[in-house]
Amino acid sequence: MSPLALYARIWLAQIRYSTVREMMFKSNFILWIIVDMTWFGLHLSFVQFLYLQVSEIAGWTKWEMILLVTTNMLIQQIFQTFLMINLTKLPELIRTGKLDFFLAQPASAQFLVSTRNFEPGSVINTLVSAIVCVVAIAHLNMRLSMAGLLAFPLLVIFGVLIHYALLMMLMSLAFWMTRAQGFINAYYNVFQIARLPREAFKGITLFAFTWAVPLLLIANVPARTLLYGLNARDLMHMGLATAVLLALSTLIFQTGLKRYGSASS
Repeated sequence: MSPLALYARIWLAQIRYSTVREMMFKSNFILWIIVDMTWFGLHLSFVQFLYLQVSEIAGWTKWEMILLVTTNMLIQQIFQTFLMINLTKLPELIRTGKLDFFLAQPASAQFLVSTRNFEPGSVINTLVSAIVCVVAIAHLNMRLSMAGLLAFPLLVIFGVLIHYALLMMLMSLAFWMTRAQGFINAYYNVFQIARLPREAFKGITLFAFTWAVPLLLIANVPARTLLYGLNARDLMHMGLATAVLLALSTLIFQTGLKRYGSASS
């Protein structure tokens, strides 16, 4: 069996196990769907309220802005479904020594740590976000390019991987710090920047959130690709940022593992 097929089987087995476990607590499952949908509804309501006063914000019309916000929600929900739920538990695994279990397995520790749990409730929210994306596109009454439609799923994946790499780097600080758990709330607040239009930023903030911490690429590039078609510079920049951040996050995690003292040490 090829390594890719082996890891796919491991991931599917973990998804099945997590789904069965979550279904044992149906009230919790339903509650989190309601909470996320309420949060999404508040975002859309805020956009609706803003556009009662103006027709454009930073060059974005109401339905273009809804497409941007919804694209960000789609990426966020996919990230939360498969990866974020795991990364937020990394500091606890390191602190308690439970990371030993993953190091003892005949597979990549980073892969197992990143994929061991699955949040089925976010699948519903992901589907709702995709439906609202379609509704926003329908209200724009525009012809979409086939190239843009084909590139959109790939760019969404890039956005998920950028989130993954950034949060992995933050959570890996737990190898050096005892209170890295506090970075979770900070990151959750900061990554809301991804739902804002890039044109609203100027100067140092535009540079910082486009090049240093590329949050403004995550939803802006996929949404703009749907609206205006392919932009070679944006595609190259997002692909390069994804590759560099993934490599850097892996390097930091592997470096941290060398400092890790197991529960038995």
